[in-house]
Amino acid sequence: MSMVNAFSREDFERLSEAERALIARREKVLGPAYRLFYEKPLHLVRGEGVFLYDAAGERYLDAYNNVASVGHCHPRVVEAITRQTAVLNTHTRYLHEGIVDYAEALTATFPGDLSQAMFTCTGSEANDLAVRIARFVTGGTGIIATELAYHGLTSAVAEFSPSLGEAVTLGAHVRTVPAPDSYRHSPEEMMEKFGRDVSAAIADLKRHGIKPAMLITDTIFSSDGIFAGPKGFLKPAVDAIHAAGGLFVADEVQPGFGRTGEAMWGFERHGVSPDMVTIGKPMGNGYPMAGIVLRPDVVAEFGPRARYFNTFGGNPVAAAAGKAVLDTIRTEGLQQNALEVGQYLMDGLKGLARLHPALGDIRGSGLFIGVEIVADPATKQPDATLTTRIVNGLRARRVLISASGPNANILKIRPPLVFSRENADMLVDALADVLKPA
Repeated sequence: MSMVNAFSREDFERLSEAERALIARREKVLGPAYRLFYEKPLHLVRGEGVFLYDAAGERYLDAYNNVASVGHCHPRVVEAITRQTAVLNTHTRYLHEGIVDYAEALTATFPGDLSQAMFTCTGSEANDLAVRIARFVTGGTGIIATELAYHGLTSAVAEFSPSLGEAVTLGAHVRTVPAPDSYRHSPEEMMEKFGRDVSAAIADLKRHGIKPAMLITDTIFSSDGIFAGPKGFLKPAVDAIHAAGGLFVADEVQPGFGRTGEAMWGFERHGVSPDMVTIGKPMGNGYPMAGIVLRPDVVAEFGPRARYFNTFGGNPVAAAAGKAVLDTIRTEGLQQNALEVGQYLMDGLKGLARLHPALGDIRGSGLFIGVEIVADPATKQPDATLTTRIVNGLRARRVLISASGPNANILKIRPPLVFSRENADMLVDALADVLKPA
């Protein structure tokens, strides 16, 4: 997947002298692996709620950032982190109420059988731990993921994160399947095909002497192009991996914590029972924390025999941040806000699509929306060039989104959960302006 919103060397000469100097310093000390967003990179210095501010004091509507899930620099989270930092911050091998309080509050948001939590610092670590547990429990090594999935950056997880690019080799024990596509298949075809594809991947693993360990999916297929419905389409695939003796891991790093509006966790929309759920990014509203929520029987033998420890995972400051995020989601009604504002935004985008056929499909759930950009609505031919123009055109109008999908043609709209109807109007109006004939 190409980064349609990425800065390139061709854009360098169009920048100011100060911007070029900062980029040169950055490249010298950080090296070539890091990327910048947008043809004209942003130099951000402050965030508040749904807005980010650059070095010149200009304000940008953030319609992309789910790390700051309850809004940039939310006072409740800032206060919780500050208060706990001033008292104690150590690891989980000492007794402390904070991690227990948080784990109790977190697991209470899940179905009853998912009742234990293990904490890490990043979603990559969480998925890495999920691999370890799945292999221990099943005795298998085979992993099934979607063709453009992103699950993390550790060596083990990068092997089933195809979106990292062809230079990152997939593991010999990994099989990829096409993501569901609600734009090009009927609901029935979509469900049947995804289940059939997962079954075929299981059969191919077995044919090569590889016992399946797990199927892992981001339950809204963020990198694959954002496919939220129809609800329930995951069930045949989950049934297939369970029948093969493997585990189902629901990666909720992006769709979790109420973002879909309809449920606290994306997998709940599909009526399936994960063996493990991996979580991250939005947990601490910017404080680095992640983890796994799982059934006790899954970890019953792994825990005593393989053990697990993470110096910073679940530390008292992380627990305070996480608890503040959960409290904020609950007390400010942010899951319901995601449902209502998300539908309002979806309606606004669909209205715009009636005027602009290039907006071929509007899909998603809550405040996680994908807009597929096409050159021809009849053939549904992707248009990555127009997508690039839209993403950068919105940035020029001080609205921030990104793009995803195998053809780099799907607008990815994923704002903080405090996004309002007024913010939605700002986004739709800006998009309408970008789409005006030149």
